[in-house]
Amino acid sequence: MPAPYPFGETVRIVRTGASPGRDPRGHPLPGPDESFDLTGCVVTPRSESPQVGGSQQQDRDTVIVGWTVYAPAGTPLRTTDKAVVRGVTCEITGEPGDWGRSPFTGTRGPIQFAADRVTG
Repeated sequence: MPAPYPFGETVRIVRTGASPGRDPRGHPLPGPDESFDLTGCVVTPRSESPQVGGSQQQDRDTVIVGWTVYAPAGTPLRTTDKAVVRGVTCEITGEPGDWGRSPFTGTRGPIQFAADRVTG
């Protein structure tokens, strides 16, 4: 079944718009935030295993660092966008992946991206 998935989640994409100009020092001014909702997404937790015996491993095996999101085909995502997943603002890490068309059915697959929690 192609996305959007009927029991999927809504993920909000936040994008900074084009710069309206430059400040007196020549630095670009931030543009206004634009946002849109992606409905019918599959959201799965993504974990990272800390180095064995390292300072991060405090009697635990894995640490949840964000989510993998499967969005409907054709979703216009950029690596500079932010995603709000389950109320948490996340960075889109890496290039969003397009699954393309199925050679068996011809239906479009989802757009997959990693959403990492923003800390600090």
